[in-house]
Amino acid sequence: MEHLVVLVKAALMGVVEGVTEFLPVSSTGHLILAGDLLGFAGPKENAFLVIIQVGAILAVLWLYRGKFLGVARNLRSDPAARRLVFNLGLGTLPAVVIGLPTERWIEAHLFRPLPVAIAFAAGGVAILWVEARRRKPAVLGVDDIPLGTALAVGCFQVLAVVFPGVSRSGATIIGGLLLGLSRTAAAEFSFFLAIPALLGASLVKYKNVYPLLTARDFPFFAVGFLVSFVAAMLVIRGFLAYVSRRSFAPFAWYRIAFGALLLYVYGVQGTF
Repeated sequence: MEHLVVLVKAALMGVVEGVTEFLPVSSTGHLILAGDLLGFAGPKENAFLVIIQVGAILAVLWLYRGKFLGVARNLRSDPAARRLVFNLGLGTLPAVVIGLPTERWIEAHLFRPLPVAIAFAAGGVAILWVEARRRKPAVLGVDDIPLGTALAVGCFQVLAVVFPGVSRSGATIIGGLLLGLSRTAAAEFSFFLAIPALLGASLVKYKNVYPLLTARDFPFFAVGFLVSFVAAMLVIRGFLAYVSRRSFAPFAWYRIAFGALLLYVYGVQGTF
């Protein structure tokens, strides 16, 4: 029975990661709350969070495998393929330059309920503000993004690196909208930027927790990984269909409400 409970917890955490990683709602805040509710804490649990994040990232690679294989095949001959690769490099650079030196300080001081709750609410307000001043997009497709715009979107991504709860996808999507990208282009570029950013972060964290793992942990990790992978695939498909026609405002109101919930829950517990 105890083994089954552990697997159920792994599946639930996988769902939370897969559903929230690519929506502009912050997976960090949801994982913090879900982990507290499930009693999910410890060194192996931290390693588990790395694994389920990789599962979500692989969902992007699988869904866009045709595009990435085409880029790899045509890199020398196709200017659009080269531009996408350069854009991903430029978009990732600010997070690497700023995120790596500050990672330990941020985890020690800002991975707490109060900063995360504030970031949730502030992100929601920012989304409403951007939606209110939306103009006709200048860039319709992800292949048409200028190099300078890609670098600027990467600078927005830094906000999520420095302030847990901002949401990496939220920061890059809203930054893309401000910079003139269409909703679909902003969402897809956010998905693509997740691959180098999150894979790199996962590898750095995994090397620190790998010595703690044993063969007995495999079912626990496998369940979370697979559930995260499937949930992320479903969410990405649905999210792209949604944003092509509708506003991000519902996500903004959700963020504000969830931030208020975090303030209430941890305020009652006195664990800010």
